[in-house]
Amino acid sequence: MEILHVSAECYPVAKAGGLGDVVGALPKYQQDAGHQAKVVMPMYRTKFLYNNDFDVVHKGYTNIGDYFFDYTIIKEKTNKLGFGLYLVDINGLLDREKIYGYDDDVQRFTAFQVCVVDWIASWQFKPDVVHVHDYHAGLIPFMMQHCYRYNALASIPTVLTIHNAQYQGWMTWEQSTLLPPYDDWKRGMLEWGNSINPLASAIKCASKVTTVSNSYLDELKYMSNGLEALFEYEKGKCVGILNGIDTQVWNPETDTYIKHDFSLATVEEGKAKNKAQLCETFGLDVNKPLFVFIGRLVGEKAADLLPNVIGDSFYYIGRRMNFLILGSGEPDVEARLNGMMPLSQNDYSCYIGYNEGLSHLMYAGADFLLMPSRVEPCGLNQMYSMRYGTVPLVRNTGGLRDTVKDIAEENGYGLVFNNASVGDVCNAVWRACDLYSDKSLFTKARAQMMQLDFSWETSVQQYLALYQSLR
Repeated sequence: MEILHVSAECYPVAKAGGLGDVVGALPKYQQDAGHQAKVVMPMYRTKFLYNNDFDVVHKGYTNIGDYFFDYTIIKEKTNKLGFGLYLVDINGLLDREKIYGYDDDVQRFTAFQVCVVDWIASWQFKPDVVHVHDYHAGLIPFMMQHCYRYNALASIPTVLTIHNAQYQGWMTWEQSTLLPPYDDWKRGMLEWGNSINPLASAIKCASKVTTVSNSYLDELKYMSNGLEALFEYEKGKCVGILNGIDTQVWNPETDTYIKHDFSLATVEEGKAKNKAQLCETFGLDVNKPLFVFIGRLVGEKAADLLPNVIGDSFYYIGRRMNFLILGSGEPDVEARLNGMMPLSQNDYSCYIGYNEGLSHLMYAGADFLLMPSRVEPCGLNQMYSMRYGTVPLVRNTGGLRDTVKDIAEENGYGLVFNNASVGDVCNAVWRACDLYSDKSLFTKARAQMMQLDFSWETSVQQYLALYQSLR
């Protein structure tokens, strides 16, 4: 099959979160399985763009509303990512460093999608499936089926994968003129809640809808930021497929981001060396268990709880542990975390920002990973941490529920709590400190985690079977 993935992110080209990791890995493993996988995304001005060679494969001319423009599709020459990578360039809209956060994001991503559909329409042989990811590509199934100029694409199956339903790309009806002319009788396929909702439109129009874990699919029927009734109505075409992780990138035996590689046989020595490096860098006490948080400092990750969790843990449990935070997000959370730095007694530090290399070192050197998420559709961090022998402390939600088994259960290996609250997280920290002091149980849990299989192979076969069912 020929599979075209459409996404706003793809690691290592441009990444803001788990979406980028998934789109950077899934096509590679589909290619390994004998299929032709391609990714098309905006041509942001990133280091990857300037450090690699590209060929121009298509030039086109189209419009959003009364704005007419040229666009260019370029392809990375060597398939160095393991699949065909295509970038869409639109001067004045996509030629920026950041992925998101501009006042004209609606125009930017609408124009991107129009260009993608326009490009597909020019192909002599059409793809077997178009796989769109999140709302940034959510209007594509509608355009392929109901926009007059793209009628020839209506028979191509489309699949939507929802990585996070909290973000839906809402547009006003005045912005409907940005879309190519369409059958006005089909405007209901765009609408949800009296506005144009690209994610809702994709749920209605796509041939199949997948979520990134089974538990998250169940949760969306009662917690999906206003789309609950739609998920219940469309449940017949919705499937949960758990994400995998790229075991070539995330491999403690070969990880180029860390100096001290290790395997299951050498995990104790290897993690001790990486922990020593981390503690020296951030002024932490290497003899205490090290808890880390890696991710966006936003409400859905419950990052706002972290200052109180750290403070209360020191007060009620005692300064028996280290905390190290890596992330960026809400200014208030960043400020509170930075404000705690002077209070450290060699047991707390934070790095505000994004640092891929540091994240690998933290997985390799930490003892515990904090994930108190309010919403976690799949979660990749807990899978990375377990592959590196770092015990996850997770809330019982979404993909965390599907991947982490509490240490109190038979053959358990993680620490699970029910509520995104300071009390529940602190209780998990207390349990973790007790686990750390029980070396035999801690070593057993570490060994069990590192042998779990979170590779993409199983998930890829599920996606391929889904595609085949649409042919």
